[in-house]
Amino acid sequence: MKKITMLLALSLLAATPIMADTHDAMSEGELRTIDTAGQRVTLRHGPIDNLKMPPMTMVFRVQDAADLDGFTAGDKVRFRADKEGDSYIVTELEKAE
Repeated sequence: MKKITMLLALSLLAATPIMADTHDAMSEGELRTIDTAGQRVTLRHGPIDNLKMPPMTMVFRVQDAADLDGFTAGDKVRFRADKEGDSYIVTELEKAE
């Protein structure tokens, strides 16, 4: 039992830096408008490091309109965005704490 507990503790410690890096990779912004039918949001955001993008306000697509459930204009959010073809798409969206 002690071995299992120790292995579990070591596994959690080993995973912590990965989770911290993943969390830090998210950008911060504010939802300005939400277009559920068009699967789009307008975000006023800070820098998006993975896209080498400075702060600005712009429209992003979302993968699924259901991803927008529970959000309203004005919400502070953390998000991940990528470029697909000529479009920018939000791949993960959560309310900021």
